[in-house]
Amino acid sequence: MSTHQENTSERILKAAEEEFMNKGFAGAKTVVIARKAGVTHAMLHYYFRTKEMLFDRVLDDKICCLAEGVVQALQTPGRTFQERLAEGVARHFDFLAAHPSLARFVVNEVISKPERLVMVQRTLGGVLRIIVEHTQQEIDELVARGEMVPMRMEDLLLDLVSLNAFLFIALPAMEPFVLREGETREEFLERRKQENIEVILRRIKP
Repeated sequence: MSTHQENTSERILKAAEEEFMNKGFAGAKTVVIARKAGVTHAMLHYYFRTKEMLFDRVLDDKICCLAEGVVQALQTPGRTFQERLAEGVARHFDFLAAHPSLARFVVNEVISKPERLVMVQRTLGGVLRIIVEHTQQEIDELVARGEMVPMRMEDLLLDLVSLNAFLFIALPAMEPFVLREGETREEFLERRKQENIEVILRRIKP
């Protein structure tokens, strides 16, 4: 694919992400996406054929990006497992903070069309295998030395995702009640990120 084609594809994907996040799959219009991307409606369909295929590409890309920070953090050499895990929690949180509608969007779209669950599971399954392959043996060695409680990496990842993702699903309703007096949203998120890191680290402490 040429540089021009790559740029066009990226513009379409960026516009599609905005449209899908704001309106969901059902409410999004490909004509609006094409206009925002600066391409013709025919050109949009040339690149992505159908609205469904465009949506699946956006959803797949976002899920991969969401998991990428955790994978990179856990594979960073020269640091303890606890340090890498804390970094993974922080990167996952920061990505959700930069895309605060993403967790709610994924949940809503999977519920509204359960067959998308297969695609989500396929993407997450590939990422999960990478993480488990690189970490479970290390976890088992830490457990054997008494430095960590017995743990499956899959369960630890579930804890991580549950803490971080639920915050952004619930925050629109709970924000007026969880911010401390005089605290900005950014200050709250930073405080909550550190609390989530501490919860996860306590979770593995023997």
